[in-house]
Amino acid sequence: MFATLIAAFVVIGILFAAMAVGVIFSNKPIKGSCGGLATLGMKDGCEICGGDSNACEENTRQENAKRAGSLGKDVLKT
Repeated sequence: MFATLIAAFVVIGILFAAMAVGVIFSNKPIKGSCGGLATLGMKDGCEICGGDSNACEENTRQENAKRAGSLGKDVLKT
């Protein structure tokens, strides 16, 4: 019984590792499932982009630039 339990954990661990390697080598960003706001027809109600995917990408770029800028300032204060 104990050996079966250990074998099950090992098999599940190997499967998780294989999926992680697949995600790493595919070099694609992780996407949401086939559900979500777009499927429900609620993407127009998005507070950030209002349904425009270009606006979401621009907002993400701006937020990343702010974070990078603040990190650079913290490093230079020393």
